[in-house]
Amino acid sequence: MYPSTRLKLCSVFFTVFWIVGMLCWSGSIDGANIIMLAICGVVVGYFWYRAMRWQLPRGRIPAR
Repeated sequence: MYPSTRLKLCSVFFTVFWIVGMLCWSGSIDGANIIMLAICGVVVGYFWYRAMRWQLPRGRIPAR
């Protein structure tokens, strides 16, 4: 398994964990809240992926 694949799986896990955590923390579970937190979670997960990819040494992740 490529390191980039592991990083993508970790970012998906982080996104799901962040969304569930924010839903539990906010207290109200309604449709608009779930949609807004899901959109924000996807954005946070993407930026987390980009930040972690930037932090890793360049030689370790293949450019595919």
